[in-house]
Amino acid sequence: MIRVLACGDVGVRRAHCSSIFDGCRRALQQADLCLAQLETPISMRGAKACNARLAMRAPVQMAGALQEAGFHVVSFASNHCLDFGYEAFSDTLEHVTAAGLQVCGAGEDLPHARQAVWCQVGQLQVAVLGACSILPEGYAAEGSKPGCAPLRAHTLYEPIEPDQPGTPPRIRTFTDREDLAALCACVRSARVRANLVLVCLHWGIHMVPGVLADYQIETAHALIDAGADAIFGHHPHLLKAVEVYRGRPVYYSLGNFAIEQPHVWDSAILQAPSFRHLMSLHPEWDLTRHYMLPENTRWTGLASLTVGESGTIQSRFSPAWIDDDSVPHVLSSSDSEFERVRDFLDSSTRAAGFATRFEVDGDELVLVQA
Repeated sequence: MIRVLACGDVGVRRAHCSSIFDGCRRALQQADLCLAQLETPISMRGAKACNARLAMRAPVQMAGALQEAGFHVVSFASNHCLDFGYEAFSDTLEHVTAAGLQVCGAGEDLPHARQAVWCQVGQLQVAVLGACSILPEGYAAEGSKPGCAPLRAHTLYEPIEPDQPGTPPRIRTFTDREDLAALCACVRSARVRANLVLVCLHWGIHMVPGVLADYQIETAHALIDAGADAIFGHHPHLLKAVEVYRGRPVYYSLGNFAIEQPHVWDSAILQAPSFRHLMSLHPEWDLTRHYMLPENTRWTGLASLTVGESGTIQSRFSPAWIDDDSVPHVLSSSDSEFERVRDFLDSSTRAAGFATRFEVDGDELVLVQA
């Protein structure tokens, strides 16, 4: 039996990088395989990209802090992967690899970005893939150009009342057919020799609770139909719905996990029009606090898969809470925040139309397909 853990966005910029994992290190180190979404480049080189809304990069020490905390694989399929250009991008791959971790979802060219990483965990072969739908211009890998594995999505504005000019439209989205076909092909290829195929996706609608985009459900179902055993989503900065599709879990967003507040990366960002627009999507920002994001972005956790010798998979979730210094703390069921995380996860799941239940078992939530 093996245990896989996965979390949302990670990015550290502080004097002692490892301190951001003080509230979760014990839980992470108990996993046989631990995955994270690496949100930021790890480098002090390069120049800020002209189209980076909030340019982020972490010090070199972050790579070692990830390894020491217990992580084994990171997805670098991120909308920040090229915030400081190709030098910082290349440094990130080098530093993470030198620290003993594997990187998926990004590479020196498109074939490498789409390539699965392989982990021998006990007697099981595990394949992990990553892709990104949140793509600033030029951030996707193309042919021989470095970048992240693209999973583009397209938006259609459909008039609800065509005979009533000016009325709000219905927003439809769908996944780029070529990107989806390529990712499904990667999953099917990995499925040939893998006991477990995991997919990390950077996608979705940020800051808006409960709402999923059409393309996410379309993509999740296609990937599981192709042979994926679990999908771990991130980017929206808060928890979103959990679906159990054909017996396989889809975590549409695991939210933030161990990542600094916006002003830590760039103090000037608070005056930027793009940041003001981000704030308008959620009414509970408080710029007077060090932890300025809305309260429900503090609710996070660790998704887990327990894989038995016969190949059976049980899905669980360990609620966690992020403190004022952006440090996530894994919660016990006796903590009042535990129920708040559970309630938020449950309400987000019901808002998306899924019937997944979350039953308490010790300090974890067991996913039950209703």
